[in-house]
Amino acid sequence: MTDLIARWRSGLAKTSKSTFGRIATLLGATEISEDTWSELESLLVQADMGIETASGVLDSLRRIVRNGGLTRSDELSRALREELRSRLDTPPAFEWTGKPSVIMVVGVNGSGKTTTIAKLGQRFQADGKTLLFAAADTFRAAAVDQLQVWAERLGVDVVSGAPESDPGAVAFNAVQAGAARRVDFIIVDTAGRLHTRFNLMEELKKVQRVIGKALPGAPHAVWLVLDATTGQNALQQAKAFKESVGVTGVILSKLDSSARGGFAFAIQRELSLPILFVGLGEKPEDLTPFDPDAFFDGILGK
Repeated sequence: MTDLIARWRSGLAKTSKSTFGRIATLLGATEISEDTWSELESLLVQADMGIETASGVLDSLRRIVRNGGLTRSDELSRALREELRSRLDTPPAFEWTGKPSVIMVVGVNGSGKTTTIAKLGQRFQADGKTLLFAAADTFRAAAVDQLQVWAERLGVDVVSGAPESDPGAVAFNAVQAGAARRVDFIIVDTAGRLHTRFNLMEELKKVQRVIGKALPGAPHAVWLVLDATTGQNALQQAKAFKESVGVTGVILSKLDSSARGGFAFAIQRELSLPILFVGLGEKPEDLTPFDPDAFFDGILGK
């Protein structure tokens, strides 16, 4: 447990030092003034919460200050901590009722999607689950090679196709193979794509439909990998993917490399999607289930 807490604090050090640490300095034992509100708003936006989320937090705090008769900024600091923590949801428990359960993983190029799939595979294996990977990113040979390298390390089979072959066909074959072998999980890697490219998003919808034909009810989850270093820019990506393929959860990769951890609050407010896992480093064990309390303590301290 101590190692896990240390991993969270280390992984969130950049976010903590860049903005949230300055918030703690701002809210010392002084009187609350309009300058306090102005500086606090600026810091929340700099933390990459986004204008809408930051404004919502400030509106709530102003009501608390007004109704509670608060006058000192250290009192405001306590109210801010309570307000921010209330905006972080605990991810729902996974309920995998089928065998196999199919997880479709999506995201833009460079988000860390394929590496994240490998780390997920290792987590599932540690829980005693059997796996099959589907290399449905057929347009980038390096993606297939990368997934196969990871799969060899884990002892997991990969279903792939020829370069530039139909990704839907690869996904279909993988789901059929996984069902025949009675594996616990089939994880489908899809081609990274810009959310603004209509034809590519339509192709992603096709892959999803084909998976459903191979196994009714599948995919059972659609997980979106977002690069935490892109901050607010990732929100537009997430909105497009959610609209196209019904994303059911978010994985934040590279959180340890980002000073923009505040956008986790925006994900939950503006997308109503749970954050399932976060990447706190390069090691497989650094992909860890999202823990709202550990995240909160990591950016603001005890």
